[in-house]
Formats: sequence, structure tokens, C-alpha cells
Amino acid sequence: MSSVSSYFDLSPAALSELLGERLKLARLNQDLTQAQVAEQAGVSRKVVINAEKGKASLEVFVALLQALNQVSQLDQFLPPQTLSPLQLAKLQGKRRQRASGLGLDFVQGQQAADTGPAGEDGSW
Repeated sequence: MSSVSSYFDLSPAALSELLGERLKLARLNQDLTQAQVAEQAGVSRKVVINAEKGKASLEVFVALLQALNQVSQLDQFLPPQTLSPLQLAKLQGKRRQRASGLGLDFVQGQQAADTGPAGEDGSW
């Protein structure tokens, strides 16, 4: 099953089983036992058995990839993503805007203008 389009026809459970089979083949190709991989990954042998059946958490899956020296495959599995300029603009549009940028000098100038050129006796 190497056609990408055929992956769309599979259920999540079937895709998980496929990944489990690939984990098992990677282990066998390195001539490692389930117990050896379990020890290197810091999990039990039962966890490895379940992972090879497609029943594993993401954390366990990554630990097994590390034990099998296959972590570099993660870039092919899910390549690093960047935000498109359009999405970046949308996200920046949702940021809170600062108040009008009027500084303290403006506010003090307004107060002086409001009082007018009053003399010491308060007359205009």
C-alpha cells in the first residue's frame, strides 16, 4: 500500500494498524526483539506488542521511533509547517489594538487648552 490516495480510503484504525506494522518491520529489520525495544524506549513489552498492532499513544509511538533510531522519519511523516502570509495577517488582525497612541503630552495639552488663557484671578 504505497499510493497516497489509497490512504484516504482507510479508517483511522486501519491507518494505525499500518503504522504498527511498519514499526514491527523496522524492529525486525534491525534484528531487535520486542523486549529490547521496550527497554530502550522505557516501556513494557506489552506496550510494544500493542503499538505493533496500531494501539499506541503518540508519546509511545515517538518513544519507539527513538528506540529504533527512526526519529528522522518524522519530517517525512509530518513535515514542519509555516503559516501562510494570509493566515498570519488574519492572526495579527485578531490581536488587541492599543488605545489611540495619544501620549501624556497630548492629554496635558488638552487640559491646558480647556482652561484657556486664564489670568491669576481666573478671568479671561
